[in-house]
Amino acid sequence: MTNNYPKKLNERIYLIDGFDMGESERTGTYVIDELELTIVETGPSPSVKYVKSGLELLGFSLDQVKYIIVTHIHLDHAGGAGLLMEECPNAQLVVHPKGVRHLAEPTRLIAGAKAVYGTKFEELFNPIIPIPQERMVIKNDGDILKIGDTCILKFFDTPGHANHHFSIYDPVSNGMFTGDTVGVRYEQLVSDGVDFFLPSTSPNQFNPVAMQRAIELFAQMNLQSIYYGHYGMTNSPEEALSQVSMWLNIFMAEAETVYEEDKGYEELASRLEKLVKKHLGNEGISENHEVFRLIQLDLEVSSMGIIDYLTKQDKAKADY
Repeated sequence: MTNNYPKKLNERIYLIDGFDMGESERTGTYVIDELELTIVETGPSPSVKYVKSGLELLGFSLDQVKYIIVTHIHLDHAGGAGLLMEECPNAQLVVHPKGVRHLAEPTRLIAGAKAVYGTKFEELFNPIIPIPQERMVIKNDGDILKIGDTCILKFFDTPGHANHHFSIYDPVSNGMFTGDTVGVRYEQLVSDGVDFFLPSTSPNQFNPVAMQRAIELFAQMNLQSIYYGHYGMTNSPEEALSQVSMWLNIFMAEAETVYEEDKGYEELASRLEKLVKKHLGNEGISENHEVFRLIQLDLEVSSMGIIDYLTKQDKAKADY
């Protein structure tokens, strides 16, 4: 197993690399060191061994974990929740109300993932273990969760990426755990001096209006930090949110053109990749940089989501 010591982000929050899809700095699990030891995101089941190893390296035992929070139920964020819950006997899972039934009975989650990933499903996501409803805690918009004497987390309903998505505000660090709702951060570019963020517009619940609303909400909050599902923390939220908003507009404008030309998501992904490469080229990033492997994958999935959204919009107009 890769021995990757958890990264200390501040005095009480650590980041464990889950090596999702075998990639480092792709999907992370956050550990909040408070009286009630709290984890945010589990990653998929193959990541759970890294989460356990990371907790051990930090000096925590699995029976100390009191809360496991998942921002949404996509398998790269919550697929390992059932497996980890089995080994954390004192933990409760905190989830969006629209995610509960799917984690209790994950048949549809499994079927959806198999439809997309086919024969790779076993390697990437297995096993997906049901979670008893009595071990789940639902948090609606505005709800709170006390995890320490001075720390009361607050939950915000933030669809846009998915309808079953919330974000979690940590008042101590004035930071927000945003899952995928305001985009992806590319840690691979940080050593090149580039902070780069793109929206995550995957199928099949992407909604650009709701996504922009979340971006604006967070911008108004004057946050100190944003903690991303993919991947790591930024202490420049204003810049990050500005970038994601800009790229969301570019994604949608380009998609409208592609859709009007009756072309598919592959064409959209190709056009977006050219725009991103040009942008990063102006920042001094070579077209051969390793980050483009991840960016290409993300743009393919994001393009699927946008074309799906435009198709639904078109059908709704026709039905009306």
